[in-house]
Amino acid sequence: MTAAQTFDGFTFLREWLTAPLRVGAVFPSGATLARAMTADIGPETGNVIELGPGTGVFTQALIERGVPERRLALIEAGPDFATLLDVRFPDARIFWMDASRLRRLQLFGGEQAGAVVSGLTLLSMTPRKIFAILEGAFGHLRPGGAFYQVTYGPRCPVPRPLLDRLGLKAKRVGWALANVPPASVYRIERRACRPSLEGWR
Repeated sequence: MTAAQTFDGFTFLREWLTAPLRVGAVFPSGATLARAMTADIGPETGNVIELGPGTGVFTQALIERGVPERRLALIEAGPDFATLLDVRFPDARIFWMDASRLRRLQLFGGEQAGAVVSGLTLLSMTPRKIFAILEGAFGHLRPGGAFYQVTYGPRCPVPRPLLDRLGLKAKRVGWALANVPPASVYRIERRACRPSLEGWR
C-alpha cells in the first residue's frame, strides 16, 4: 500500500467515524469500481458533476478517461474530503455543500453537464432527500445526459415510485465484485417522451 493510499484510508475512516450514514463505506472505492463508474464517459461528454467524490478515486478515473479537470464540478459535504479535493484537483470546481441543494447552484457558467457521477449512499437517505438530489442533478443535465449511481445493495437504490414521479428509468450497467464491499453501477436516464397520438384519432 502506498503512502497516498494509507492517507486516503485514514481520511476516509475519520470521515466515516464522524458521519457514518453520509459516508456509507469504511474504505475508499477501488480501481475496478472507478472503471465501471466512468466507462461510458469521455472527453465528448463535456461537463461532469460528481456527487460525494470523497478522496477523488472516481475523479481521477474521469480525468484519466479524458475529461478535463476544469470541466469537473465536485460536490462534497465532508470538510476533510473537500479540503483534500481542493489540493488534489485545483482546476476543478469544488463545492463544500450537501448535494440536496444542487438545484440552487450555478455551474459551468450556465452550460449543462453531460453526466453526473454519484458516490452518495442513497440507501441511507430519505425519499425526500433522494428526490431533491435527482431533481437538482437532472436540472443540470442536458438532454441525453445520464446519472451514474454506485450502490452496495442488491437493487437500484432509487425507489421505483421516485423514478416514476421524475420520469426516469434505471438500468444496472456495471459490477465491481472485487470492491470492498462489492458494488454495482446503475445508469439513470430520462424516459423517452411518447409521441402524441392526437393525429391518429
